[in-house]
Amino acid sequence: MSKKSEIKFLTPFNIENKTNNKKCSFKKKNMNYIDYKNYYLLTNFLNEMGEILPRKITYTTAKQHRKLKLAIKRCRHIGLLPFTTDNFQELKF
Repeated sequence: MSKKSEIKFLTPFNIENKTNNKKCSFKKKNMNYIDYKNYYLLTNFLNEMGEILPRKITYTTAKQHRKLKLAIKRCRHIGLLPFTTDNFQELKF
């Protein structure tokens, strides 16, 4: 018989895990405490209607997201952030 036949299979060549390297912004900055008085930071985690953005969008961990929710709620009770609004984009700094 002749040489070994070269059989080419239809397999992907370089299979790599295409994970997003997006990490929690609080862990990047080594922030353990989220200050509720810093409403400039908290407005980044609210949408235009004043709702808290979910974890999938903000890429925060579950622990940090719970702290973030508590800080936003405290900030709203003090009066630094509105509960709901139609023109929240104008309030962003």
